[in-house]
Order: sequence, then C-alpha cells, then structure tokens
Amino acid sequence: MDKLQFTAESVCQRADVFLCEKLDKTRSAVKKLIDGGCVFINGKTAKPSQEIASGDLIEVTLPVAEEYTVKPEDIPIEIIYEDKDIAVVNKPQGMTVHMGNGNVEGTLVNALLYRLDSLSGINGVIRPGIVHRIDKDTSGLLVVAKNDKAHLSLSEQIAEKSCKRTYLALLEGNLKEDSGRVTTYIGRSPQDRVKMAVVPPEKGKLAITDFTVIERYEGFTLCRFDLHTGRTHQIRVHAKHLGHPVVGDTVYGVKKQKFKLGGQLLHAYRLTLTHPETGEIMSFEAPIPDYFEDVLNKLKKK
Repeated sequence: MDKLQFTAESVCQRADVFLCEKLDKTRSAVKKLIDGGCVFINGKTAKPSQEIASGDLIEVTLPVAEEYTVKPEDIPIEIIYEDKDIAVVNKPQGMTVHMGNGNVEGTLVNALLYRLDSLSGINGVIRPGIVHRIDKDTSGLLVVAKNDKAHLSLSEQIAEKSCKRTYLALLEGNLKEDSGRVTTYIGRSPQDRVKMAVVPPEKGKLAITDFTVIERYEGFTLCRFDLHTGRTHQIRVHAKHLGHPVVGDTVYGVKKQKFKLGGQLLHAYRLTLTHPETGEIMSFEAPIPDYFEDVLNKLKKK
C-alpha cells in the first residue's frame, strides 16, 4: 500500500474536495477511500464533508492497485480517432461495453485492452477507460479515456452537459410534432425491475431529450435525438413515452418486428467534446450501419 501525506494550505475546504484535487480522482473514488477508513486528518479518521484548516495534516493510504481481470482479446473494432489521451470508437451493435451480468468475454473493454497502449483506471478493473456507455444493441460513438486526467475531464464534461451526444433512431408510426422536448423522470420499472420506465419524481432521476424529425415514411419516422442527460435507456424509454418506440426494440417496443434485426435501430452518430489536454472542441461522426441503411432504403422504395 502507498501512503501519502499532505499539509493543507487553504482554510475551510472540504476533505473530499481537497483530495479530489490532490489525488486527481473523482468525488466518488475519494468518498470510497474516506468511507473505507483510508484517510486521516491530524491522526483521526476523516469524513467527506469535514472542513480542512490551514496546517492540517492529511494522510491517505492507497490500497494496492488491482491488476486487470479482463483479458485482452483480438476483436476487430473501429477506432475513429486516437491520441495519447483519448480514443473515439464506433461500437457495433451486439457488443457489450464492459463485463457484467455474465459477460466476461467479447466486450468492448476486452478489445480496447488489446488495441490501446493504455486506459484510465478510475472506473476499476472491470471498466478501464470507460467514461460513458451505450446499450449492447445500440451502435455508434463513445469516447474512451487513456489516462485518469483525461477521464476526470471527460466525466466533468458529461456531468456539465458540455459533451454533446446525438443519436439517430427509426421510430414506429408517425410523430405528430416535427420537433420537441421530452422531460420526465426515469427509474426502475415497478412492474419489471430489469426495465427502466417513466416514474414519479421521487422514484427516479430527471431525464431530458430533444427530438427532431429528419424524414417521414409510411408508418415510420426517422428522428434525431439530442441528450441533455444520460439516464439508462433514456432514448428508448422516451420514444416509448412518446408512443413511438424504436424499431427493433423488443424490450420497450413491439415484440413482433417487421424487419429482421439484431437489435434496435438506434445509432450514436455524432459526438462533440473538448479535448482534455489541448482544450480543442472536437466533433466526430459515424454513418449509420448498413443494416439500418437497408431498412431506410426499403421504406424509401415504398
């Protein structure tokens, strides 16, 4: 175990805020250290909200870092962009982002460990480099952090909503409005705990999605969705809430699908972020997959 010591220079700063800056870790990671009894202030166990005065001695015992338990796998993945700090990946439909619920192989993390020379460690040994996720059966762009400094910056951008994520989806039926905003609260479905649902405010978290109709077909609508929050299954739940679920979504949509698909026609096609090191505004796009394009071409012919 590594032991670190700091002498506070500022007055009345919270212990967790102080350590976030000194250790270059997220607030949740610091809270785990404090709750785990790894932080002492003037020889006494610290509390997250405890104020630090000038001259206080802060001692931190860092647990031994775990080795990655996820094995690198030579799985083809499309890397749109890469430098020493970040990588932008176009995830295919059908690939899980990280291990969990029985998925220990074939995940995006397995592929990243093989392809990239480094990944951030803030999210632990199961989710190295993963800043945000997209569903297994959703395709498209996500950014990966190659070091902890980049991870902290990207996480902050997502929290502050300065990282923009835009999706394309084909919906069942025809929306009445050409554009609009869906504002609800999303939480676990009281009927099925595996699913998410629109719930009362006290039961969920605020979820905001903007939608714009791109093209209308007979019985279907192609829409753009812009996320203002990042709740689990947010677009899929909001599409159902609108009364027009995503085509191919057998969880939130119709069970009997008209097209033979391996998942929902939902694609994260644009990602805009600020580079953690240079401060440059960067925007990336990934065209919709062939199977998505094939469905649109069939609808156009009608």
